[in-house]
Amino acid sequence: MKTEQDAFSDRLRAALRQAGMSESPAELVRLLARFGGEPVSQQAVSGWLNGRAMPRQGNMRALAKMLSIEPQQLQFGDDKRVREARGEWRMNPHDQLAIEAFLKLPASQRKLVRSLIDELGKQHATGKAAKRGR
Repeated sequence: MKTEQDAFSDRLRAALRQAGMSESPAELVRLLARFGGEPVSQQAVSGWLNGRAMPRQGNMRALAKMLSIEPQQLQFGDDKRVREARGEWRMNPHDQLAIEAFLKLPASQRKLVRSLIDELGKQHATGKAAKRGR
């Protein structure tokens, strides 16, 4: 019979896969702090991932925010659907942080970043078209 910690571990791992993230304790420790979590060791995160422990509520909320799911879903595993980040789409935490940093930039710098993204998108599309033409 699965323990509460085992079930949580399964939900956490599934949410990480769905977000396109690795199960690296070092990465999770670093990201957890950026999403409002309390400092923890890599060993603590490893315990969460391996069904030996569960995070405290503050870190449960930070993990849920990072993974764009409701804290209750992560902790208890209900049937509710994953909420969409920003209400529109699901994104991995690294992209979410980049977008949040972008939104804090002054208007002139946001315009420059948008121009760069447009140019990179054009180059990517051109490269894909060239590969199809071979």
